[in-house]
Amino acid sequence: MPPAAPMGMPPQPVKDDIETTWNYLQQGVTRIMMSLQEGIDLQTYMGIYTAVHNFCTSQKAVGFAFQSQAIGQSHRGAHLLGEDLYKKLTEYLSEHLRGLVAESRAHADEALLAFYIREWQRYTNAAKYVHHLFRYLNRHWVKREIDEGKKNVYDVYTLHLVQWRDVLFHHISTKVMEAVLKLVEKQRNGETIEHNQIKQVVDSFVSLGLDDGDSSKTTLDVYRFHFEKPFLEATKVFYQNESKQFVAENSVVEYMKKAETRLNEEEERVKLYLHPDIAIPLKKACNQVLIADHSNILRDEFQVLLDNDREEDMARMYSLLSRIPDGLDPLRTKFETHVRNAGLAAVAKVASGAGDKLEPKVYVDALLEIHTQYQGLVKRAFNDEPEFTRSLDNACREFVNRNEVCKSGSNKSPELLAKYTDVLLRKGSTAIEDAELENTLVQLMTVFKYIEDKDVFQKFYSRMLARRLVHSNSASEDAETSMISKLKEACGFEYTNKLQRMFQDMQVSKDLNAGFREHMQGLGTKGLDSTYSILGTGFWPLQAPGTNFNPPEEVASDCERFARFYKNKHEGRKLTWLWQLCKGEVKANYIKNAKMPYTFQVSVYQMAILLLFNEKDQNTYDEISSTTQLNAEALDPSLGILLKAKVLNLDPGSAKVGSGASFSLNYDFKNKKYRVNLNVGMKSETKQEEAETNKTIEEDRKLLLQSAIVRIMKARKRMKHQQLVSETINQIRARFVPKVSDIKKCIEILLDKEYLERLEDDDIGYLA
Repeated sequence: MPPAAPMGMPPQPVKDDIETTWNYLQQGVTRIMMSLQEGIDLQTYMGIYTAVHNFCTSQKAVGFAFQSQAIGQSHRGAHLLGEDLYKKLTEYLSEHLRGLVAESRAHADEALLAFYIREWQRYTNAAKYVHHLFRYLNRHWVKREIDEGKKNVYDVYTLHLVQWRDVLFHHISTKVMEAVLKLVEKQRNGETIEHNQIKQVVDSFVSLGLDDGDSSKTTLDVYRFHFEKPFLEATKVFYQNESKQFVAENSVVEYMKKAETRLNEEEERVKLYLHPDIAIPLKKACNQVLIADHSNILRDEFQVLLDNDREEDMARMYSLLSRIPDGLDPLRTKFETHVRNAGLAAVAKVASGAGDKLEPKVYVDALLEIHTQYQGLVKRAFNDEPEFTRSLDNACREFVNRNEVCKSGSNKSPELLAKYTDVLLRKGSTAIEDAELENTLVQLMTVFKYIEDKDVFQKFYSRMLARRLVHSNSASEDAETSMISKLKEACGFEYTNKLQRMFQDMQVSKDLNAGFREHMQGLGTKGLDSTYSILGTGFWPLQAPGTNFNPPEEVASDCERFARFYKNKHEGRKLTWLWQLCKGEVKANYIKNAKMPYTFQVSVYQMAILLLFNEKDQNTYDEISSTTQLNAEALDPSLGILLKAKVLNLDPGSAKVGSGASFSLNYDFKNKKYRVNLNVGMKSETKQEEAETNKTIEEDRKLLLQSAIVRIMKARKRMKHQQLVSETINQIRARFVPKVSDIKKCIEILLDKEYLERLEDDDIGYLA
């Protein structure tokens, strides 16, 4: 006898009869499908589970007399009985869902959404229970069918989803989606909606994505076709209409704010209730209709924003156009042109009226001001984007090397930069803190980065460094070292090798002077309070004096003693005295009414002239020239400064400095300072030095080009003429931008010197 039935349920059915079994099960399944919220007692639950179990295992009760045959029958019987039960459940679900389709016709819009969500939740909750109750069917018959490759057989929970999809979903999904889109449009128009409803619909659509090839896997195909596709289409239409109207009625800046707000809203919408899978296509769709379709009017506004420094609006435009392919390219081009013009205008402004008197600081500050301004714009508005940085660099390179000041030649920028660096690093020229000085040097390196003719800077810088070192005129040794370190980092060891050797020579000279003083003390000889600098010929940009010179006896004796000391230490070395760089101090004890003696800081040429007046108060030009052996180019400027400072007087009857003139001491000399610097350079000397520097630059460039050509040909042995020119430009570009005509001249020189030879087909060959 079957066990007694629980309350409300019929007695347990005959276990191998499908009709009585299904009639029994149907009542339980219906209670779960329709009244699950009222609960289900344990006996009912166990009764259903037991009935499924008994039905699926009923054939296993066959005796063992005919074991081999029984096994075959048992397998076939279980298979058939499981299939019948599966079919009955499938038919039941289809019937149930057709009823829901009929009910759905009475609802529309939000009411339909509420109906769909309510029934979906009830249905899927019930499916979990039914799935558990039919677990024995799942574990045996369903598993066996799937293992044997049978199609359209699913576990019981998946069967519920398949039936929902095939029977109900395809009938009402379009109307459900229309209701969803109306709800989203309400939200876009500013109304508050119950967005959790949409999230539940999305989850439902996702759950229905079943892989027909493998029921254990899921796909997003259903969601993408029935939800994502119509959602994206509706989004495009909505924003096309809205943006078209908004642009017609508002400014471009206001439209950008509106577009930015809308894009942010859509991103938030994904987080609130949409599936993450839609994020990228939704962003792409919005970018197209809100940005790409209006990109021309946005780009046209960019120049206006630049001209008026509308940084916040430029940042907004950058943010928008960066979302679309190639959206920023036209902006970068306009930005580059704008920065170049701003730089050219800034240079023209400081150059106008300045003529040859343009201060290096004023010029360099004008360049830096433009760079700093637009570098800040790139950082704040354009997110330090590499391509905008490249546009900034291109623009700066143009206005630094080709501007109003450089129109006579691009050498002017590196020259002025070197002079400004000299002003900063020279003692007494500026009162600047170490930290501020370091910061300024960093800024100077920014301009240096853009200079094309870096060899010009090197020449001027090395000459000025040499003067600072020789005259002990550096404001800070740390700052000098820091600057050389920065140049080395920018251009490499070779660029700064000579500069570093100059520092080494000064250190060696300190040690030599200490040794010389000890040597003199040991001899008991009292000489001048002198300091000597030994400068390596190959490293210092200095030339032998352009005049003969007969130093005063006191100076000559001291120099001779040092020369003997040095040659004793370094046999075989030759010393060439650079008299034009020597300086000293003399005390003036002859001046009337002076509270204390004046000290004159003089060049060695001026010292030689003044010491002649120890013997007599008046000397003629010819006597001074004969005694000192100085030529007119050296003597005349030295006398001119002494006359201008009124240390000497030009005697009456002498028209000007030159042969026939005579000079006398001024006993009534007066000055506010008791230390008077008479060792000042003349403008003519400065211009001559600049001319010499530019001349050596041209000569060095020829040698650099020739060495580069030989180096290339030694490696390649044979090259086309044009290819050799291109390769030479690439190798030399870091130092300066060579002219093609200069390279061709150097190739001709090397052909004449037989380093190279002409071959057929315009080829050049290397001669070892």
